[in-house]
Amino acid sequence: MLTLNSFRLPLLGQDRSPLMLGGMGTNISTAELVLALEKLGGIANLSDAMLMEVSDRLFGTRFTAQKAKRYASERDNHDKSAELFDLSQVREATMRYVSDVMSRATGKGLVLINCMEKLTMNSGVDALATRLNAALDAGIQGITLSAGLHLSSFKLMEQNPRFRDAALGIIVSSSRALNLFLRRSASTNRLPDYVVVEGPLAGGHLGFGMDWAEQRLENILRDVKNFLAEKGLNIPVIAAGGIFTGGEATKLLDEGLADGIQAATRFAVTQESGLTDMAKQAFFNSKPEDIEVNHLSPTGYPMRMLRQSPAITSDIRPNCEAYGYLLSHGECSYLKEWRERHAAMDAGEEPGEKVKCCLCTHMRNYKVWTCGATTSRLNETSVRTSSGEWILPTAEDVYSDYMNSTGTHIELPKAAKEYLKTAGAAPSQPSFGSVAPAASAAAGS
Repeated sequence: MLTLNSFRLPLLGQDRSPLMLGGMGTNISTAELVLALEKLGGIANLSDAMLMEVSDRLFGTRFTAQKAKRYASERDNHDKSAELFDLSQVREATMRYVSDVMSRATGKGLVLINCMEKLTMNSGVDALATRLNAALDAGIQGITLSAGLHLSSFKLMEQNPRFRDAALGIIVSSSRALNLFLRRSASTNRLPDYVVVEGPLAGGHLGFGMDWAEQRLENILRDVKNFLAEKGLNIPVIAAGGIFTGGEATKLLDEGLADGIQAATRFAVTQESGLTDMAKQAFFNSKPEDIEVNHLSPTGYPMRMLRQSPAITSDIRPNCEAYGYLLSHGECSYLKEWRERHAAMDAGEEPGEKVKCCLCTHMRNYKVWTCGATTSRLNETSVRTSSGEWILPTAEDVYSDYMNSTGTHIELPKAAKEYLKTAGAAPSQPSFGSVAPAASAAAGS
């Protein structure tokens, strides 16, 4: 019987594992998570979101503190145009982070980095060029272009010595977006090495409007495949968004709709993930009605998250002086909304409705619990102990299940199986919600 392991994904001149880890930020796709999958022969994306802050936490640098001090006098200034990142420090943070990860890679898989165009950092193209080229110079094996059309990104890397050696891919949600990207990149005489087609059930920012529920991943994949065939282009297509089991992944590949899949939700709750334990447990305990798509993000994109996310009800002051990763020409939609709300309150008037959040601050503090539409199915993948805590899988547990399971089967993590043995119950054959109740009963919870 076919499994995901029956297929290979051609990339950088080799046939590789068809499973790619999505780049979850801020530092949720940690070095430990990415390297665990790379060691198994997988393809894994780091995230380059807020790398100066990540560098401060991991390596003891002080990029964030220095920026906050430099612009402290601008705190009450409505116009944040003057609050610029030191691009030499942006480069240094990226180089330090990527170099450290690459020094620990085994060479068995691929380490990529997810680069969001919407991370404008108050200097748009210049900041994007710095981030892209620093990652290449630090030895990253590939870059996945996300959160935007990236119409200039290939041009920004064209002069880099590794522009034609590294694996470069683009995330799209339609053939139209892919066509725009290819047309604008044509002058570089360089095609993407892969295309990630992200459907409406993905976590985090979505490439759709609020009509996302009317879309289907299979239809978009078919459209993109047909578009590439019409253009005579042989570019691997990777399906993403809502692919929860190995059986579901295998079906897409077997039907020729995709050449590989990208997964994130199930890896977000692994032991190696940078998500907080509180958020991981909330993911496991979530119900379908707990998952919402809202306009909380200042980027303009709808975003899927748990409605219990602490960021949703927060009304903190914007932290542009320290962060400001989403500023564009000195403005951000949360900054504008916060000013207007608090001006009304100061005048004794009723403030307007709170719609946006300070995404930089809340992502840094892991208070935006972005998640995929299938998050409420996580209780099918593990067991809950007598204390009420869910047993977290390892990255290897999840990778192995995706690669080797068939049909609707979900293999329990090794630690969960051991727990069931200790609790006096034999592991069941988990399938579509059957695990959690049986395991909970066995554990006496």
